[in-house]
Amino acid sequence: MTFTLDAALELADRQHPVLESAAAALDGASAGIVAARAYPNPMFSSQSGRQYIRLPGNIPGLVQILSYQQPLELGRLRPSRIELAERAHRVAGTELAARRLAVLSQVRRSFYQVLRHDRETEILLENLKLIEELRRRIQVQVEVGEAARLELVRADAEIAAARAQVNRSRLQRVAALATFRSAVGAPLPEEVRLVGAPDEVQPLPPLEELREQVLREHPALRLAEESLGRAEAQLRFEEAQRVPQPILRTDFERYPDVPNFRFGIDVPIPLWNRREGPIAQAAAGVREARAQRRWRELELLASLEGAYQRYRSAQEQVLAFESGILAEAEAALKAAQAAFQLGERGILEVLDAQRVLRNVRLDYVQAIFDRQAALVDLDEVRALDPRQARSPQMRRTLP
Repeated sequence: MTFTLDAALELADRQHPVLESAAAALDGASAGIVAARAYPNPMFSSQSGRQYIRLPGNIPGLVQILSYQQPLELGRLRPSRIELAERAHRVAGTELAARRLAVLSQVRRSFYQVLRHDRETEILLENLKLIEELRRRIQVQVEVGEAARLELVRADAEIAAARAQVNRSRLQRVAALATFRSAVGAPLPEEVRLVGAPDEVQPLPPLEELREQVLREHPALRLAEESLGRAEAQLRFEEAQRVPQPILRTDFERYPDVPNFRFGIDVPIPLWNRREGPIAQAAAGVREARAQRRWRELELLASLEGAYQRYRSAQEQVLAFESGILAEAEAALKAAQAAFQLGERGILEVLDAQRVLRNVRLDYVQAIFDRQAALVDLDEVRALDPRQARSPQMRRTLP
């Protein structure tokens, strides 16, 4: 079954467990806002009994006691609780965007790794085919006495080495495909053939402009900022709870002779517990969130500079291969093959030329996919939507 990058990205975006978990956390944060806005429920109690004559003047009969209590929320308690819930909701939404960027970028990265090993395996199979063809020619020459048997031994040794390289490349492809399956996070058919090609080369903006874009738009940095806001809201909520919250109380007692009605307020006294511990914990959380934000900013800028330099270096290597190295290696092999057919060169010269061409082609493929890997890292650190980052006309940042 063939599988394109667009299909893989769509499948991961729809079914990846990490994204489902983040979406569930966002729903939970939405429910948290509803809970924060709710008013405290009143409390009602009822007691019944019978009064017997024990003292002179008491009248026997039924006794009923009704009590109603309503907790009150004064000061900043309720607004700070709602603000904390809203901040948590914003954190959950930003975290979903950050996880989506990371998950889909990893799908792109692992997809191109499989393509890379596919292309390397193709080159190695072509190399093996050429060596086997050369070996058949040498065998004919040995049989007719035009070449020594040592030439055939050398060809057999080169074939064994080429087959080992093909097997190693296939094993690497299996490992890369397993990583791709894990990155998609959804069931895939057992037989999967990935179809695609590296992205087209596009000029990059200046590094300073990319820095500003990262600091302005990356969801991980916005997540750090929202986490700082949530920590500050937590501190305000803890401080608001230090203010005593009264309870409005109403009691009605019905005795056989005289009914009683009472009205009052219960106020807790912060004598032993003034919430020093929770407030100190919240203040420490604010300092931690500030430090995390600074660390995240430094990490993103370092990742940007590293990916930017890797992209430029890989692009220079690709241009060097395309401008002459690859053509020179192909020409050297053709010359060695022609000289071998004319009897002017031995098999060693042909094998050396074939080995050089194989290595050049492998290095060329490696440079192309190194450039692609750097581009994926650049798109991720720039917070470009992985499902549209490959189309320069449609590039936009994640919401």
